[in-house]
Amino acid sequence: MSALKRLDARAATFQSDIASLTHFAGALDPKVDAVAAEILNAVRTRGDAAVLEYTARFDRLTADSVSALRISTEEMRAAAQKVPSAQLDALKVAATRIEEYHVRQKQSSWSYTDDEGTTLGQIISPIDRVGMYVPGGLAAYPSSLLMNAIPAKVAGVKSVVMVVPTPDGVRNPLVLAAAHVAGVDEAYCIGGAQAVGALAYGTATIARVDKIVGPGNAYVAAAKRRVFGQVGIDMVAGPSEILVIADDTANADWVAMDLFSQAEHDEVAQSILITPSVAFADKVDAAIARLLDTMPRKDIIRASLANRGATIIVRSLDEACEISDMIAPEHLELALDDAPAYVSKLKHAGAIFVGHYACESLGDYCIGSNHVLPTSGTARFASPLGVYDFQKRTSLIHPSIPSAQRLSRVAATLAHGEGLTAHARAAEMRYE
Repeated sequence: MSALKRLDARAATFQSDIASLTHFAGALDPKVDAVAAEILNAVRTRGDAAVLEYTARFDRLTADSVSALRISTEEMRAAAQKVPSAQLDALKVAATRIEEYHVRQKQSSWSYTDDEGTTLGQIISPIDRVGMYVPGGLAAYPSSLLMNAIPAKVAGVKSVVMVVPTPDGVRNPLVLAAAHVAGVDEAYCIGGAQAVGALAYGTATIARVDKIVGPGNAYVAAAKRRVFGQVGIDMVAGPSEILVIADDTANADWVAMDLFSQAEHDEVAQSILITPSVAFADKVDAAIARLLDTMPRKDIIRASLANRGATIIVRSLDEACEISDMIAPEHLELALDDAPAYVSKLKHAGAIFVGHYACESLGDYCIGSNHVLPTSGTARFASPLGVYDFQKRTSLIHPSIPSAQRLSRVAATLAHGEGLTAHARAAEMRYE
């Protein structure tokens, strides 16, 4: 029996099979959404008091004021001095590479002047204040902190505000060290939907932000969805995903471990292998069977692979690329003999890892590109987090008098056609 369920691209039921495989029913849970709505309303109406109440209830952390939950920059600096030197060095290497990659994304203002002397352009400016959610509790992700904070700093954001849950008051030193390395300006020991509400609406202690970024649990995702419009958000992320396109030249053990690397996140994470070789698929199944029990998170991996994992057998690598684009995975690995030749055949993926040595883990931690990627097929229209998410654009319009008079006639004609008389008259006054 295969370790992963097998789909065949030649089967008459393949289209419905692939739709069923990639569908994620847990994206919107009405019960979770209702709880998030209740918490957000409490924070919006009662501010600090509600934040303290929910922090005590969910994180078992009691404080007299939200100010008492603030993490000072001195504490972040001290944490950086106390963590093992190898970890601090790794954070610094990753931070440097992330900054080097993202500085190339920074956009600049531009303008041009036409033949009539009208100047048009675009002013690029950073968002003033950004809230960054950093997961805590069962898992801590200093890598996510770097991936969210550094592009904001490169963009020129004035104030990056971190919120992080600290159950029972336990503060993760590696997260605090990463906050120091990334230059976080302000930080609080709060999490959940109440943290999202505090960032979105503001309280007596925490000034509201302009945008909220960073991953969290289902309640955080529901809260971010609800406050969108009040503030900007990066995305509402689903479970992590990996898709590996492999041929017979790939190392079956490496591919199995790469599939594990996403499966260990969550029982609803998704790991998919696409290959034209049944023999290679069998090798990967054997590797999974041999390696799975060596994994500390084997129960989560096993459940993830059983729930949403699959091997898809295709007729060719070109067909593999077509199916990959249909799925639009978060992470796409090309474990192929001539991997670069297939990059141009692919369009929909959060990130493409090219060649046998390009494991997804490099992207998660230190290669430099951002690991905040579109999930659940949204790579069809969405992009990785970047500096552009922390910059905004303002249109610049400075018409010359001759141009304004000529184009006002055009504007008036169109405005009358839409029945908007005041628009038309405003334009007509410029040339009458």
